[in-house]
This record gives sequence, C-alpha cells and structure tokens, in this order.
Amino acid sequence: MDTTFISTRLITADVAALVRFYEQVVSAEATWANEDFAEVRTAHATLAIGSTRTVPLFGEGSAEAGANRSAILEFMVGDVDQEWARLRDSLALVVTEPTTMPWGNRALLFRDPDGNLVNLFTPMTPEARTKFGLDD
Repeated sequence: MDTTFISTRLITADVAALVRFYEQVVSAEATWANEDFAEVRTAHATLAIGSTRTVPLFGEGSAEAGANRSAILEFMVGDVDQEWARLRDSLALVVTEPTTMPWGNRALLFRDPDGNLVNLFTPMTPEARTKFGLDD
C-alpha cells in the first residue's frame, strides 16, 4: 500500500473553542469522536483536533499545545478577499491582510486561538491556477 497523507492534528487545551474556530474558518461542521477529539474535513484534507489529555497516549510530553511556530495550515478558497470580509471581525490576530504573493497566490494569514499560523489563499496568476488544477 502506498503512503497516504491523511490529516494534520493540532493538540489544544480547549478542543471545543478550537473546533468552533475552524468550523467558522472552513464553513464546515466537525465530526466529534468524543470530548477529546474532533475532525474538521474539507474536500482534500482533514484537520484533527485533540485534547492535551490525549498526549500521554502518544508519549508523555510528545506534543505541547500552543507551541507551534514552524508550520502553516493552508486552505485554498475561492475568493480570499470575500473570506477576509466574512472573517475579519472574528480574527483576534491577523498577520497579513490579503496580499498577492510573488508566487501568484493572494493570501490572508492569521493565527488561530492557540497561536497556530493559518493561510487562506486564492491562486491568481495563470501559473498558480494551473498548479492547483484550476485551468480556466
């Protein structure tokens, strides 16, 4: 069997709050396994959200809530400016308002309630659109 990337999991001290945040960002309802674990699914990826209470199952101290400063969770959207208008009043920490990047994506970067960096982007140039299979 080939290796298949399935999801990214965030560990948090407040699963309910982080799930509510991502449900709003992606406009989708989470699937809850129990109070310590939920998944927010999109067409191409799953964001799993687990409680700090689950960390010992993987190894004591193996993950730390709110400590990530190296990964960016990226969501491709149809119109980043429209998403900015929808979300702007609910985002506590905006890193970059919608900006067209040199590689052809228009991007909005902000932090989730635990400080994780989130990028909503829309491919704008023909090259960027082709990369994501969005040929007109």
